[in-house]
Amino acid sequence: MSEYTQTERTRVKRGAKRANYDKETVNAILDEALLCHVSTQLNGKPLLQPTIHWRDGDQLYVHGSSKNGLFKVLLEGAEACIAVTLLDGIVFARSAFHHSVNYRSVLIYGHARLVDDPDEKSRSLDQLIEKFHEGRSKEARPANETELKATSVIAFTLDEVSAKIRTGGPVDDAEDMNLPVWAGVQPVITTLGEIEFESEG
Repeated sequence: MSEYTQTERTRVKRGAKRANYDKETVNAILDEALLCHVSTQLNGKPLLQPTIHWRDGDQLYVHGSSKNGLFKVLLEGAEACIAVTLLDGIVFARSAFHHSVNYRSVLIYGHARLVDDPDEKSRSLDQLIEKFHEGRSKEARPANETELKATSVIAFTLDEVSAKIRTGGPVDDAEDMNLPVWAGVQPVITTLGEIEFESEG
């Protein structure tokens, strides 16, 4: 089973038993999640932007306006930290202290690469559309030259990566087990609803 090499930054120290470095597990989380948060620093001040992402092999892609300020900082060499989280449940314990959540998360460190090859850019943007609805890239009008010029696609190689996962029920103290308080897990489920079709103009 292939795993990411642990680094000082990706080695999970608190809650180490929840750490996961398996590439297949990481990829599954990245592919299921619809949103990520990309962060960096500029002159010692934090920058952060939520955005949609998609993956092709060991490349994670994001896209935005060609005038995107965060992208500009990243492409000038600043390192990015990217976080992806799936919330799976709210964990109710018998004590307030032991309440928690079940989750699957991925943390990525890396440097951005501008996707300037026309074929890779077009292919990757098609993959973005396909992530949301299979076959959609064949139905929609492809981006024209002006739209492609206005759009930047940047890629990060999945190299310095870790996942952290919590599953299961509450972990109550032994002395709390007989308290007259219910405990359990309330699942959090993200579902896609039925498409609300727009009538033709």
